[in-house]
Amino acid sequence: MTDYNPATISRQVAQSLLDIEAVFLRPDQPFIWASGIKSPIYTDNRLVLTAPVQRTIIADALAATITERFPGTQVLMGTATAGIAHAALAAERLGLPMGYVRGSAKGHGRANQIEGRLEPGQRVVVVEDLISTGGSVLDVVDALRDAGAEVLGVVALFTYGMTKAHAAFEQADVALFALTNFDDVVDIAVRNGSIAADAAPRLRAFRDNPQDQSWMEG
Repeated sequence: MTDYNPATISRQVAQSLLDIEAVFLRPDQPFIWASGIKSPIYTDNRLVLTAPVQRTIIADALAATITERFPGTQVLMGTATAGIAHAALAAERLGLPMGYVRGSAKGHGRANQIEGRLEPGQRVVVVEDLISTGGSVLDVVDALRDAGAEVLGVVALFTYGMTKAHAAFEQADVALFALTNFDDVVDIAVRNGSIAADAAPRLRAFRDNPQDQSWMEG
């Protein structure tokens, strides 16, 4: 991928995720999230790792996005556990060191929360697989900042584009770039015939307010 084109990347990554059902749309038979919310979409980006063609597309897109959006990046840090492999693949392409950040410090050994060498003042980009509310990845940012890193931003494979996440990233003063997003996935799914065109407004109603389950009523 020589030319950086965010719109092209978004379409390619959205198609890749749909092709391997890493993103799965089922508006008439909603999934139930751990929170109890009924959702027309389920995301499991770990499936990318078992799909060599799509894995290459996404790793190249991550590397291109980091190069373009965050010049001067010195270290990549993946989120545990889903972001680790994607950070490693992008770091290999960019010739950068990488590590990862645990959800909390481990209870043995050196009690590390940050794994891998990180020097105070180093410029870091966090790699995440999925952004919903943004809470967990912003905890990672806080841990890195506490360790003295300069966090340039977060690059994610996919974002739901929820208002709550946008507000959280703004409040934390963290730049976020996602390879693809909910709207592009829905648009491509409609064009491919994976879902009916009249389902798209219902899906976007869910995106705008997941707690309001009236989207299921059509």
